[in-house]
Amino acid sequence: MTGAFVRAARRGTQQQVEHVSVVRAEAARGRVAEVYAQVERDFGVLAPPVILHSPAPDALAAAWVMLRETLIATGKAGRAAKEAVAAAVSHGNTCPYCVDVHGTMLHGLVQGGDATAVAGGRFEAIADPHLRAVAGWARDCGTAAGASPPFPAAQGPELAGVAVVFHYYNRMVNVFLGTSPFPPGTPARLRGGLMRLAGRVMRPAATRHRAPGESLGLLPPAPLPADLAWAAGTPAVAEALARSAAAIERGGERSVPAAVRALVETALAGWDGRPPGLSRAWAADALSVLPRRELPAGRLALLTAMASYQVDRPAVEDFRRDGAGDVALVELTSWAAMAAARRVGGRLTPAEGTKHEERRQPGGGGDTLDLPIDAG
Repeated sequence: MTGAFVRAARRGTQQQVEHVSVVRAEAARGRVAEVYAQVERDFGVLAPPVILHSPAPDALAAAWVMLRETLIATGKAGRAAKEAVAAAVSHGNTCPYCVDVHGTMLHGLVQGGDATAVAGGRFEAIADPHLRAVAGWARDCGTAAGASPPFPAAQGPELAGVAVVFHYYNRMVNVFLGTSPFPPGTPARLRGGLMRLAGRVMRPAATRHRAPGESLGLLPPAPLPADLAWAAGTPAVAEALARSAAAIERGGERSVPAAVRALVETALAGWDGRPPGLSRAWAADALSVLPRRELPAGRLALLTAMASYQVDRPAVEDFRRDGAGDVALVELTSWAAMAAARRVGGRLTPAEGTKHEERRQPGGGGDTLDLPIDAG
């Protein structure tokens, strides 16, 4: 893409993030600048779902590392299948912003009406049988009733990794971004054309070879948690998830009260993955065990984990009322989003032929699996 396009894209994307002040590209230094350079090089644009993490460099690096090594790096699974997983998980989590982004990417990767069908949630209308099966699996994989994966075992760590990563990203996007990357008020009749045009623009970045593992140096090595043990067969994916989970857990220890972490993990342990609906009565009942001073943090963390579409400005402002800054806000929501994503990861069943011992890990901590490589 041309320099003018990149500069225009930067201005637009940096203005989409709500609740926090992102680090602007021209002011980025150190690890933030490293992440930004990799995002523009490998994704093609400084994506708002990534840069919303920029006030907290550990969370920013974690969010990028696990996105790059599952979705973007070249591997056994095709990019179109990965984008279909991303869009379908986003449908299941009521994240229209991510549906638009990854439906748009599909427009640059597949022929015919399949991209439109995926973006519209009409999975039964997808002509390609593999894409149709993968999308249907991904939409429901976060629930206890999810089906077995319809893809070869060799592709399991990548496609299951994309699913887990988008259970994380959907929650962060619902908190910090609007309902679409397109300008507010864009008429419905123009959206299809815009998606096709943007897909063609993004196609070169999406189809270029990206070597696995190139982002891993942004985070220190860490053991692979048992709830993500199915990733061990693909070292770059396993390392990315392990390092990112550890970094996000450290942020949670800094910014999320211990009682709130325990509350969220307990709630997730009994969660079947289905949205709890529009009422917040379920949250009020769960929060009743917390001391009053920790209610704002508990409410925001619990909603982020289990009903991110319910997070609104009053919930964020209530959390910030006692002086919590941008770093604490990003680290708390990141921890809650990852706790939910790991709960999903812990119930995923690998494709036939993949060895996996199922162990429950609702959040951080617990058993880990040492990896046989060190890509740091």
